[in-house]
Amino acid sequence: MAEPTRDNLVDRRDGSYYIAGSRVSLASIIYEHKDGSSVETILENFPTLSIPQINAAVEFYQANRLETHLRDSEASWKTLEESALPLDPALQQRIDEAKRRLWARSA
Repeated sequence: MAEPTRDNLVDRRDGSYYIAGSRVSLASIIYEHKDGSSVETILENFPTLSIPQINAAVEFYQANRLETHLRDSEASWKTLEESALPLDPALQQRIDEAKRRLWARSA
């Protein structure tokens, strides 16, 4: 299999960029990179990718100046979050309790 390059790495689907052959968005990788995550940390969070894919994604982003795309993505997510129906308080309480139990077991 050929080593991924920034030119064959990214697919454009439904108005967004994705790592070719995956369901991982380019924005997901870039946000982590911009937050200071190392390539190894990004790989831990997206184990279906490879280090060359992650490096090529960052190069693609830098070469194509996709700041406007990221701002548009953020605005879309914010709109979705604001339009989402709030959870039933009883359901939210059960979810929170389950999380606490899970964390207690893994501690």
